Amino acid sequence: MNAIEAIDLGKRYGLKGHVAPTLFGTITRRLKREKSEYFWALRGVNFKIQKGKTVGVIGPNGSGKSSMLGLTAGTIAPTEGQIKTHGRIASLLELGAGFHPDLTGRENVFLNAAILGIPREDIQRRFDAIVDFAGLYDFIDMPVKHYSSGMYVRLGFAVAVEVDPDIMLIDEVLSVGDIAFQLKCLDRIRQFQRKGKTLLFVSHALQTIEEFCDEVFLIHKGQLVSQGDAPETILTYIKSYMGEGGYLYTQEFGSKEVEITDVQLRDDQGNETSSFLSGTSMTIKITYHAHKQIEKPVFGFSLKTGNGFYVFGTNTQIMKKPIDVIEGQGIMELKISPLTLLHGNFFLSLSIHSWDHTIQYHRREDWYPFAVKNTSQHLGVFQMNCDWKQKGQIF
Repeated sequence: MNAIEAIDLGKRYGLKGHVAPTLFGTITRRLKREKSEYFWALRGVNFKIQKGKTVGVIGPNGSGKSSMLGLTAGTIAPTEGQIKTHGRIASLLELGAGFHPDLTGRENVFLNAAILGIPREDIQRRFDAIVDFAGLYDFIDMPVKHYSSGMYVRLGFAVAVEVDPDIMLIDEVLSVGDIAFQLKCLDRIRQFQRKGKTLLFVSHALQTIEEFCDEVFLIHKGQLVSQGDAPETILTYIKSYMGEGGYLYTQEFGSKEVEITDVQLRDDQGNETSSFLSGTSMTIKITYHAHKQIEKPVFGFSLKTGNGFYVFGTNTQIMKKPIDVIEGQGIMELKISPLTLLHGNFFLSLSIHSWDHTIQYHRREDWYPFAVKNTSQHLGVFQMNCDWKQKGQIF
């Protein structure tokens, strides 16, 4: 059963700054082929989201992501097409949007709940749980105009999640608040997933999208340009819309006495690719050019997650694989087998430096993104070799 379905969905907005049209002005604009007085935030969008699925929405700023959530929530009306939803919806789009600054936190809980359609008797029964989740017992009877932005958001989130929705819509609200509150929010999202709720959320935190989402929609210029498995769709976004280095800060430096001229990532069938299955193999073919004779060069690599966490790094010196001398063009191959990375997008860095580490010939930091798809039920970033043994029972 589908929880959400969009059919030729489109939303058009008027542009500000245009004067009321006159016959002369209309004719003049058409003759001059001036810009239209409106733009399409979304147009021709079609998708289906099955009940119980978690779907992320990614794309550059201004691509139409928030408009998609607003249309799904029903807070804005479509210009064309339609969107169908099945079940009760909680929207975490503008937390605390219904709060009145002169009312206390307690009074705003009931006001905000009424806006969200929660009966007063229900909110009375859940009030203690709401305040406990927000962590605002000492401030609940203070006017919210004296709250910090973090306190404001915590109270708004606490009210919204107590709706116990069938569908939850989230727009970047997980990026606010302190780390303890963010972890609490993520844990509540996991609870919703275990209960079979449907989640649709927008975030620029691609690591969070990878971790939580069954499927990802990529929106660009109001169009749904790609949808599918999270790592591969995010990789499409990284390579197509975020530059060669992806969403880490890429760097390239060195004396260039030896240059990396070409890099190919190949799977266990020898095909060049940027998408791999966990447990298979990856071969990295590095073509270099040494502009002079270099003795004992050191080739190295490292892998990071998208948020900059180092997964692994080593080089030919550490691995006791010394290279005597290089000159002119050559090829180095690095084989990783088995590929024990489990799931997500990763970034490969490559370097060539001198044996004594005093000269960096060429380094490309976070230059080569690739995706790994999990083929097992294991969790985490990489797989460890482990075993279980029963050593007897004690009665």
